[in-house]
Amino acid sequence: MERRLNALLRLAIRLKATDIHFTNIKNNMKIEMRVNDEIKAVKVEPQDLKMIRYLQYLANLDVGNLLKPQTGQFEWFLDDRLLSLRFALIHNYKMDNGVLRILNEDLGLKMETLAISLEQNLFFKKIMSYRSGLYINSGPTGSGKTTTLYTLLHGVAHKKIFTIEDPIEIHSDAFVQIAINEAMGLGYDEAIKQVLRHDPDIIMIGEIRDELTAKMAIRAANTGHTVITSLHAASCPLAIERMLELNVERGQLLNVLTGISNQRLFKRKESDRKVVIYETMDRGDIEYYFKMNRVREDFYSLKRRIEDAQKEGIIAKEETALDFTVV
Repeated sequence: MERRLNALLRLAIRLKATDIHFTNIKNNMKIEMRVNDEIKAVKVEPQDLKMIRYLQYLANLDVGNLLKPQTGQFEWFLDDRLLSLRFALIHNYKMDNGVLRILNEDLGLKMETLAISLEQNLFFKKIMSYRSGLYINSGPTGSGKTTTLYTLLHGVAHKKIFTIEDPIEIHSDAFVQIAINEAMGLGYDEAIKQVLRHDPDIIMIGEIRDELTAKMAIRAANTGHTVITSLHAASCPLAIERMLELNVERGQLLNVLTGISNQRLFKRKESDRKVVIYETMDRGDIEYYFKMNRVREDFYSLKRRIEDAQKEGIIAKEETALDFTVV
């Protein structure tokens, strides 16, 4: 099974696939890979019927509790490279469905080339130069928010960086990484409390999902730390409104916010490569919004940036944002 898994992983890496899907219906196995947001079938071999159970063992899933959906992570050496892999399994009376996610350790991105415009790259550079404050990167599921956050972290030198995630999406020896474990009583709020005792410079919170996490993020930013995080929101202004909906104090939020971005993921025109289009709000934009309850007249919206990218031939005019999970 080890040799077969190696072959599937080599194929996935060559195709730049993000996921390998295994579906077994009454001993009829189907293997597929997600490549450029399309599902591509893979030729099945006889031993593949045992692959789901093999992955279940590697991911340390509970074989005695198959009726409950489970997820586990493990590391795998392939051609002198250490891969971080996550396996999720759903079982019912007639089928098993497993998905193996390749958690890419090598982002291949730099802060200086994160966005397609010099202006926005300077925005990100400035965000990471602040000694304290809160930066929020927003967007829908699958738009690459975590990749953006990790790219920013990798562009910082000589800082003590902690990440708090559920689960850890990109493993890196450059940071101290903490995985949320609600079953063990380690939620985002408790993890933030513990990290604050370890003299951090930068704290990355994988995602703000609830009121307690939002308030803890603001508290950390208020006590002299740089906090970067992600949030589900359709635009930069709506990210502010979402935070207020989580009952954070308006004045405190204004005090700590250093910047907000909102992003969408696209295919480059006539290429399989991806490009991210960002909408951004700097400190001045944020102060104006809080004072006037609207954006500036000259605010460069995401819609306009997408239209400009289409005019410049970066993405096709008929292209729509990919619902594609980068990490």
